[in-house]
Amino acid sequence: MVDAIGRLIQGRLSAGQVHDITQAGALLEGVPAKCVVADKAYDAMALREQIAAMPAKAVIPPRANRRKSIRWSKAIYKHRNLVERFFCRIKQFRRIATRYDILAERFASFICLVSAIVCSA
Repeated sequence: MVDAIGRLIQGRLSAGQVHDITQAGALLEGVPAKCVVADKAYDAMALREQIAAMPAKAVIPPRANRRKSIRWSKAIYKHRNLVERFFCRIKQFRRIATRYDILAERFASFICLVSAIVCSA
């Protein structure tokens, strides 16, 4: 999760075969936000309800197979690329891109270290 200018707020590691939406609810707890921007993979009613309870606006485009269409702001959604750009910046560090670390704590600590380096530059 990154803030409005692309700095890491918090993150969670999950297994490679687990979908990221399983961690989304835990990431959003305690984070003050006016709107939450995510891609189509995060289009779930449970997550939308959690975002509405924060209270914040969910800017998540609906999946193609959704029966009831949901309105979303394309202008705000354009800012989702901040997350993608953050990942591109941290993956320039070889240790992050290839994940040499066996232990998850070490990998997470290096992500925090690289995030501090990238965000301070």
